[in-house]
Amino acid sequence: MQLIRGDIRHLPFPDRSFPLVMAPYGILQSLLDERLLSATLKDVRRVLTRDGIFGMELVADLPAWDEYSNRVTLHSRRGPHGTPMRLIESVTQDRRKHITRFEQEFVEGTGRRVTRKRFSLAFRTLSVPQMVQRLEEAGFEVAALLGDYQGGPWDLRADVWIILARAKARPR
Repeated sequence: MQLIRGDIRHLPFPDRSFPLVMAPYGILQSLLDERLLSATLKDVRRVLTRDGIFGMELVADLPAWDEYSNRVTLHSRRGPHGTPMRLIESVTQDRRKHITRFEQEFVEGTGRRVTRKRFSLAFRTLSVPQMVQRLEEAGFEVAALLGDYQGGPWDLRADVWIILARAKARPR
C-alpha cells in the first residue's frame, strides 16, 4: 500500500481511480468560496470510477451554535508534574455570509513558563438540501441521506448529516 498526501481541492490522481471517495466531518464546509467548492466536487467526480460513491459528512448543527467569547472549555493538568492547561474558545456567526468561526487557544503552564498555541477554523453553514443541489450540479445523484453512523434516516434533528452520492454515468 502507498500513502499519498493530497488536498481534496486538487486530487493528484488519474481519472476514474477510485470506487469510493470520502470527506468526513465538514471538510467540504471548510471551503468558504463557492467556486472552490464547485471545482472540488467536479474533481472528486473526476477521480471516481463509473458508479463510484462519494460519502460526505456535514457538521450538522452549525447554525444553532451559540456565540460566545473566551470560554474555558477544558481545564486540566498534564504530565508528571501536573502542568496546568486550559482550552479557551470563542465562536462567532456571520449569518449573512453563512460562516461560523472558531477561535481556540491552548494555554499550558503558568507565569513565565506559559506557552500559547492559537488556531482558527471556519465552516460554511450549508444545509443538506443546499449540498444536495451542489452535488447534482457537479454530476452526482444522491443515493442516501443518513442521520447516524448506523444508517438511520436523516432529518434536521439528526446528530450527523451524511450524504452518499453516486457519480452519474458520463455521457459517451
